[in-house]
Amino acid sequence: MAIFQQILFIAVVATTGYLLFKRILRIRNNIKLGRKTDRFDNKSERWKNTLLIAFGQKKMFKKPIAALLHLGIYVGFLVINIEGIEFFLDGLFGKHRVIARFLQGINMTGFYTVTLNIFEFLAVIVILSCVFFLIRRNILGIKRFDGIEMTHWPKLDANLILIFEIILMFAIMTMNASDQILQSRNVAGYPQTGRMIFSDIFASPFYQNLSTPALIIVERVAWWIHIIGIFAFAIYVTYSKHLHTALAFPNTYFANLNAQGKIQNMDEVTKEVKMMMGMPVENEESTNGNEGEIPRLGAKDVNDLSWVNIMNAYSCTECGRCTSQCPANLTGKKLSPRKIMMDVRNRAEEVGESIAKGGKGLEDGKSLLGDYITKEELFACTSCNACVEACPVMIDPLSIILQMRRYLSMEESGAPQSWNAMFSNIETSFAPWKFPPSDRFKWADELAKEQENADENK
Repeated sequence: MAIFQQILFIAVVATTGYLLFKRILRIRNNIKLGRKTDRFDNKSERWKNTLLIAFGQKKMFKKPIAALLHLGIYVGFLVINIEGIEFFLDGLFGKHRVIARFLQGINMTGFYTVTLNIFEFLAVIVILSCVFFLIRRNILGIKRFDGIEMTHWPKLDANLILIFEIILMFAIMTMNASDQILQSRNVAGYPQTGRMIFSDIFASPFYQNLSTPALIIVERVAWWIHIIGIFAFAIYVTYSKHLHTALAFPNTYFANLNAQGKIQNMDEVTKEVKMMMGMPVENEESTNGNEGEIPRLGAKDVNDLSWVNIMNAYSCTECGRCTSQCPANLTGKKLSPRKIMMDVRNRAEEVGESIAKGGKGLEDGKSLLGDYITKEELFACTSCNACVEACPVMIDPLSIILQMRRYLSMEESGAPQSWNAMFSNIETSFAPWKFPPSDRFKWADELAKEQENADENK
C-alpha cells in the first residue's frame, strides 16, 4: 500500500510540475510581448514597497474589516501550507507524519502539538473569513463586485476559490480528527501527536463511532483531497484572478515610483524634439526592440504596451476598488479601470495562445483598441489617478489609457474635435487658448493700469 501511495504521489507531483511549468512559461512569454522598460532603479524604495504593500497589505487597510479578514486568509493559507512540507515527505516516503516521528525521536512532540494547533486555529479563521466573503459577494450586493466586465466567469472564479479554500481547510480538520481517534485506538502507523483542540472539538464527534478500517479510509481520503487540492490550486490560480497571490510581489516591486501627477514623456517624441533643437541624443535601442523599425506612437495592441503594463494586467485582483473610485465611472461613463486591466490580460492570453499554436498571433486582424477597449472608454478618463491610488497592489491603469489615447491622437487623429483645437492652439500659440503669444501678458498690463488708477484715486 505504501509503495502504491509513493508511485501515485510521484505521478501527481510530476504531472503538476509539468502543467505548472508550461503555464508559467506561457504567462512569462505573454508578459514579454510588451516593450522593454527600465524598472530596476531605486532598489531600496522598491523593496520597501514590496514589504509594506505586498507583504504587509498596507493599502488594504483603508477598509479595515475586509482587510483583517483578507489578512486572515492570506496568513492562514500561507502558514498552514508549511504543513505541506510534511504532506510532501509523507507522500515521498510512503509513511504518515514523518516530521512527527522525527520530533518524537528527539523529545519535541510538544513543539509539534503546539504548531499543529496553531495551524488548526488559522484553518478555522480561513473558513470563517471565506464564508464571510461568500456572503459579502453573493448576498450583500456590494456594488463594486458588479459591472459589465464582471461576467459569469469572473464571478464564478471568485466564488470557486473561496469554496476551494474551505474544502482544503475541512480536509485538514477531517484528517486530524480521524487521526486523533486512530491514535487513541493505538493503530499502527499513527504516531502520538498530542491533542489537536479544534479538530477534536468540531470534527471528532462525526467520526467517533466509525470502525477502525472506515476511519483509516476517511483519514487517507482527506489526506489525498488536501494534497491533490493544493496541487490543483497551484495550477488553477495561474488561470484565475488569484494569480495576484504570486504576482503581487513583483508587480509592487516594479511599480512606478514617480509622483502620481507626473506623466511619462514619450521617448520617441523626446528624441525627435532633442534632434530638432540640436541637443545630444543618446544612442539607444529601438523601444520595441526591432532595429530600424519606426516605433508606433502610443499603443494600439498589447505589444505596444510595456511588459510592466501586461504584468499589471495579470496581477489584477478584480476587486473593483479602482472602478469604485473612478469619477468617470461614478458619473455614468463607460470607463471601468478594472475592465481595462481585464481586457489587456484577455488580449495577451489570446495572442499568446495563438502564437503557441503556430497561429497568426498579433496579425489575427484584431487589436486591443477597438476589439476590446473603445474610444469612448479611453476619452472618458480624467487622468486623476484615483484608480492608481485605490489599487492594493499598485497597478497603473492610467498608464495604459494614456498610451492608447496617444495612439488615437497622434497616429489616427482620432481625438475629440475640442481636443484637436486645443492641440492646434498649443502648437501655434503655445497655449490652449487661441491668441498670439505677444498678447499673453495683456491681462497683467490691465491689472497694472487698474492698480495705478486705484492709487491715483486715493
